[in-house]
Amino acid sequence: MGVVKVGTSSWADQQLVRSGWYPRAVNTPAGRLGWYAERFGLVEVDTSYYAIPLPETTEGWVAATPPGFTFDVKAFSLFTGHHTPVAALPPDLRPVGGPSRIRWRDLPAGAYDELWDRFRAALAPIAAADRLGAVLLQFPPWLARSAAAKRRIVELARRCRPWRVSVELRHSSWFTEDAVVETVTFLREHGLTYVCVDMPQGHVSSVPPILIATADLAVIRFHGHSTAWESGDKQEKFRYAYGEEELRRWAVLLTELADQCAELHVLMNNCCGDQAQRDAARLAGLLGVDVARAPAPAS
Repeated sequence: MGVVKVGTSSWADQQLVRSGWYPRAVNTPAGRLGWYAERFGLVEVDTSYYAIPLPETTEGWVAATPPGFTFDVKAFSLFTGHHTPVAALPPDLRPVGGPSRIRWRDLPAGAYDELWDRFRAALAPIAAADRLGAVLLQFPPWLARSAAAKRRIVELARRCRPWRVSVELRHSSWFTEDAVVETVTFLREHGLTYVCVDMPQGHVSSVPPILIATADLAVIRFHGHSTAWESGDKQEKFRYAYGEEELRRWAVLLTELADQCAELHVLMNNCCGDQAQRDAARLAGLLGVDVARAPAPAS
């Protein structure tokens, strides 16, 4: 059975900070990360999707966490084909004039390459401290299966090497009965980790929860099953508490998945208040992963 690490998709979300999960005395970014790292061995960095962090910021993350702690880092949104606010780019690389949101094709080649250099420079301190789990390439829901899409995935993965790369595909065409075997084979051939998701079904953006390892690392992200998934309200979209029996069923399935890989990352992304942290702690307990129990929220 592979090593299992459990965590959440945020440690600094303002709803989490306001929830009371952190003690009142733990009131600095570094303090919160350190407190989180005493309770979980894994976290997903979501802020890097919205803006590339500075190396001094990631150096601070390393300093706040113990050896053996792991960061999975989400790639900058522009890289994975999302429409990105120009204001999210470093000031010296922002196009003058034009639309307020751009895609990677809208940048000169030199600026695009420079963004990648800065992203890699930001991750370098984490990797040097042996705390980098994987770079998450989360593709938009409109990236359908095609030869061009596969070439794009391979190109982005090449820019991330030698680090491990996980791939979250969010268009149903990758998972049809005729395509799913080809999708899994493609990821395996390129040494890419398939990201399984547990999410509401029956929507245009829904993909099935396929539990399979395509590399030495396997990753699963739990989004919950909110009935307001397509509401446009982020808090309501992820407002979901996993039930005890639900988590028990998942613990059995995850144990089976861990037998297929060297390492399994389990991330709760039902980030509404402190629900993700609560569910992650319960699931970790069912999986036999040691976590320190956080005290009840301050009243």
